[in-house]
Amino acid sequence: MAAWTLSSEQWDALDQLRFATTDAASFRNATIILMSAVGRSKFAIAADLGCSPATVDHVRKRYREQGLTGLHNRTPPGRMSRATAAYRAALRQVVQTPPQSLGYGFSVWSVGRLAVHLAKETGIAFSDDQLRRLLHQEGFSFQRPKHTMKGKRDEAAFVRAQAELEELKKKPCATMPTRYWSTRTRWRSTAIRR
Repeated sequence: MAAWTLSSEQWDALDQLRFATTDAASFRNATIILMSAVGRSKFAIAADLGCSPATVDHVRKRYREQGLTGLHNRTPPGRMSRATAAYRAALRQVVQTPPQSLGYGFSVWSVGRLAVHLAKETGIAFSDDQLRRLLHQEGFSFQRPKHTMKGKRDEAAFVRAQAELEELKKKPCATMPTRYWSTRTRWRSTAIRR
């Protein structure tokens, strides 16, 4: 395909779009048009940008038909998400709030507990898998909690019990296990030395 000819205004508008957008797809699309304007083939552009040649053709066609507005991603078809802006705000607030301050008897949120709480508060219920996706979209990660007794036990008694256990380990046991072995005529036993 022959090199595209872009006016300096079109070039500046594409450059401005590239550096003003935070959307990676819009940046890629503007770059495709600029690379096309300097005479790069669709295969070279696709290899450099990590997309398919069909994507390059699609972006070029949208730019020819719609101009700069064709470079922005369209809203995908389908139903709008039930996770409204208010639901997402409640999700962010609840995740950052300790469950005990909300009257629960546990100290760490699980996805299931979070789903139940948010369904009760907002009236919108999601499955655990969908709530995990929403948490990821909001920038939260979740890990399996490490359950310890630290802070719930008497630390002084714990240290004393550990010291006593170490002393018991050092003392020889009165009933040492024995090992049995045989000669041809009779069985003998000896204490196992540790």
